[in-house]
Amino acid sequence: QVQLVESGGGLVQPGGSLRLSCAASGSIFSISTIGWYRQAPGKQRELVALVAAIGSGGSTNYADSVKGRFTIARDNAKNTVYLQMNSLKPEDTAVYSCNARISVASGTIDKWGQGTQVTVSS
Repeated sequence: QVQLVESGGGLVQPGGSLRLSCAASGSIFSISTIGWYRQAPGKQRELVALVAAIGSGGSTNYADSVKGRFTIARDNAKNTVYLQMNSLKPEDTAVYSCNARISVASGTIDKWGQGTQVTVSS
């Protein structure tokens, strides 16, 4: 069974940094697009950052609100994606979830992690 497990969330002061990790495990053939979403209380889930497969150019896409502050990167050898978050603001507070499109024996699946809480507060 394929799983995505996030880690690295926590409480940080405004202006601080955090690094989130999302590791995929199980019987995985390949991972194409993988990225991070977030959902704040009372708000819709929104895209934070995506990175395409290396074979598709490995292009990245960021929400305007995080451009210049967040960086997404993937390590294909480890089936892991990272989100480096710098200059954090209180409005970045949310549950951050990893999502990946994964090729398995039976086809392609869209998998979500359980989420990790990020709280930016003084």
